[in-house]
Amino acid sequence: MRGLSKPGLALLLMVGVMPSPLWGIPRADLPDLSDGSGATPEILKKVGTTEKLGDPVPLDLPFVDSDGSPIALRSLFDGTRPVILTLNYSNCPRLCSLQLSGVFKALEKLDWNLGDKYRMITVSIDPDETPQRAQQSKDKYLTLYGRPGTEDGWHCLTGKEENIRKLADAVGFGYAFVPETRQFAHTAATIVCMPDGRVSRYLYGIEYDPGTMRMALLEAGQGKIGTTAERTLLYCLAFDPQSGRYTLAALRLVRAGGVIALAVLGGVLFVFWRREARRSKDGTDRPE
Repeated sequence: MRGLSKPGLALLLMVGVMPSPLWGIPRADLPDLSDGSGATPEILKKVGTTEKLGDPVPLDLPFVDSDGSPIALRSLFDGTRPVILTLNYSNCPRLCSLQLSGVFKALEKLDWNLGDKYRMITVSIDPDETPQRAQQSKDKYLTLYGRPGTEDGWHCLTGKEENIRKLADAVGFGYAFVPETRQFAHTAATIVCMPDGRVSRYLYGIEYDPGTMRMALLEAGQGKIGTTAERTLLYCLAFDPQSGRYTLAALRLVRAGGVIALAVLGGVLFVFWRREARRSKDGTDRPE
């Protein structure tokens, strides 16, 4: 829902506040940011994800691609293919790596190649990150993905802090720089956008179900990708934010069933009426 805060995502912050067993990630060797009162540290109040479904991405923001060339977001939204958007940074000690690994493991299980039915954009939240460093990260995950010839389907961008902030604010991605550690506190949110640049869906965590990823891309594609059967199936599904998956929607299913039943009934009646018309014609034309 629009404006919905995700307090549970605070468990994924990169400030060393999570217990060691969670997600199998060790506690970071970071200073204690609490003041002993049990209150949320001031810096963490800036961190989280506020869903802005249907809101537009600021497409005119300028960035620099990992090959060093200037690029505007608008050139990466072609009106046909949905776009996966992530905000990470290459020197992130653990969460970004886990998130991007999870994304590519899910994409690896799709029969769509990156850049074919969809695109992906990763924008570094670190204004000091260089295009060369972004390219190193890109090479790393494309090797994990293991599909040669797909490098043009993923753009790893760097840019000025003001433009990074404008993009993050537009999609509801709150993050903060921690001076004590020179790291960024942030959540693991993967944003799926429509071909025209509007936000369609948020997926959270470091592991992604391939089926959910596929359905999210189909939904964002607005009928421009996928088979007829897949688009029909999507009509009967609804995204459950609690489970983070697509589930059967009873009302949609009933409506779809009603439409199918009417279509079948109409077909039967059409055949019947056509048969009767032929019989009537044969009876009229037959000589007495």
